[in-house]
Amino acid sequence: QVQLVESGGGLVQAGGSLRLSCVSSGGTFSSYAMGWFRQAPGKEREFVTVISWRGRSVYYADSVQGRFTVSRDNARNTVYLQMNSLKPEDTAIYYCAQRETPYEISNYQNSLEYKYWGQGTQVTVSS
Repeated sequence: QVQLVESGGGLVQAGGSLRLSCVSSGGTFSSYAMGWFRQAPGKEREFVTVISWRGRSVYYADSVQGRFTVSRDNARNTVYLQMNSLKPEDTAIYYCAQRETPYEISNYQNSLEYKYWGQGTQVTVSS
């Protein structure tokens, strides 16, 4: 059974930075694309970014393009989300997720394509 554990969230002022980590265990991490999603209070969960199994392909939501960077270290079974120039509207619980199908990244914005989810880490950006 795959387990995903996020860390690195916290409270930061607008314009600041945070780096989230997500450690995977119990599966073949290097075979799966990994995504980050977020959910703000009263809103639906939304796609943030995805990285392919080798890290060669990455995609971002328009709202974070140019500010967030996703990366992965398959030797450490870890995916990262570097968040710079944070805005109050980035406040949310951030979740990492593993695709259900190995070596697949299509339809990456659809949360239903992801089988395993972490518990989430809170990011709060103050103005």
